[in-house]
Amino acid sequence: MNSFAVTMRKILLCSFFLLLPTLSFAAQREFNMTIDEVSIDVAPGFTNKVFAFNRQVPGPLIHVVEGDDLTVHVTNNTALPHTVHWHGVNQTGSWKNDGVPGVTQPQIEPGDTFTYKFKVDRPGSLWYHCHVNVWEHVATRGMWGPLIVDPKNPSALEKSVTKDVIMMMSTWESLYKDMYGKGGNPQDVPDYFSVNAKSFPYTQPVRVKKGDVVRFRLYGAGDELHEMHLHGHDQLIAFKDGYPTPMPYNVDTVPVGPGERYDSIVEMNNPGLFVFHDHVDKHM
Repeated sequence: MNSFAVTMRKILLCSFFLLLPTLSFAAQREFNMTIDEVSIDVAPGFTNKVFAFNRQVPGPLIHVVEGDDLTVHVTNNTALPHTVHWHGVNQTGSWKNDGVPGVTQPQIEPGDTFTYKFKVDRPGSLWYHCHVNVWEHVATRGMWGPLIVDPKNPSALEKSVTKDVIMMMSTWESLYKDMYGKGGNPQDVPDYFSVNAKSFPYTQPVRVKKGDVVRFRLYGAGDELHEMHLHGHDQLIAFKDGYPTPMPYNVDTVPVGPGERYDSIVEMNNPGLFVFHDHVDKHM
C-alpha cells in the first residue's frame, strides 16, 4: 500500500471514531393499556361510571423522551367502541395512528385490541384521550391521561425544577352518572368539577419545602374553562400546549380551556398553608 493510501485510511478511521460518539438511537417504548367500565368516587355522595384506562382516572402516566418510538396495545373491555388520540403528537409519517374513527382507523370494538405505533416528535405536556363520542367519553367519562415527553436538551429553567405536579381539570354531570351512552350534549349541564378526578375534600395536598421549584402541568381535560389561582405565590407561565413561551410571564391566575395545557413554574419561597383553586366560582 503506498503512502497516500495509508494516510487516507488513517483519516477515514479517525473520522469514523470521531463521529461514532455522536450517533444516537431512538429508544423503543412499549405499553399495554385496557379500557374498562368502572365506578369512581369523585366527591362525597357522588360516584360516576367511567371508561377508565387501566381502571384509573386519570389514565396511567406515559413518560418518555423526545424521539422515542412508542408502541401501545389498547384492549377495549367495555360494551362500547373507542379509540385513542395522542393529543399534541404531530404523527409525522404515522397519520394512521392519530386515533380518529372513520378517518385514520376503525373504532376499537368491544373485545378488540388495536396497536398504535409512532414516534413522539415533540416534547412537552401532551395527553391522550378517546376520540369516539368525545362529548361524553372525554367530557364526562374520564377517558384521558397524561403523556409527558421530556426534551432531549432541557432548558436551564427546566433543569431547575425539583418537583413535578400534574393537575387535570374536568367536569361531570350527575344526571347521567349511572348511564353509559348519555350526557355531554349542549343542553346538559356539568354540576361537579374536579382535579385529577377528585373534588375537595378528596383532593390531595401538594406538599413542598421552601426552596423547591415546582412545575405545575395544568390540563383542560373537561368541557369548561378553568381559572387556576395559586395563593401566596406567582406562577411563571413557561409553556403553552407543550411549546415554550417566547417570553415567560408571571400571573396569579391562569385560564385553562378545554384541550389546553399550561406549564407554570413556581418558586416555593413563602412557607405556609395555601390554596390552589379554580376561580370560576361555581367550580369552587
